[in-house]
Amino acid sequence: QAQVVESGGGLVQPGGSLRLSCAVSGSRVRIYTMGWYRQRPGMHRELVATITHEYDVNYADSVKGRFTISRDAAKPMVDLQMNNLTPEDTAVYYCHADWYDGRLWGQGTQVTVSS
Repeated sequence: QAQVVESGGGLVQPGGSLRLSCAVSGSRVRIYTMGWYRQRPGMHRELVATITHEYDVNYADSVKGRFTISRDAAKPMVDLQMNNLTPEDTAVYYCHADWYDGRLWGQGTQVTVSS
C-alpha cells in the first residue's frame, strides 16, 4: 500500500532556512501532482506549493520568492526549500501525492520559526 512520508521539519530562527522532503513508498503507482500544504495554529489547511508530473509549479502568494518546490525525475519524491522563514510560517506541513485513485497524505512535519 502506498504511503507518503515527510521529513526535514524542525525549529529554526527567523530568517533561517529548512528543507522538507517527501517520498511515496510501498507501491509503484504512477504519481501525478505532488505538493505541500500547511496548517497554522487555529487555521485551516492551506496550499503552499504544488508541482505536476510535467513540472508545472504553483505557489501561495505568501511564499513566492522564498520557497522552492522541486521534484525528482525518476522517483516519486518532492522537496520544499524554505528560505527567509518568518514566525508566520510556523505550521504543520503536509505532503500530498495524487494518483489515479485519489490523493495520499503524509502524517505531517512540524516547522517552528522562533527566536
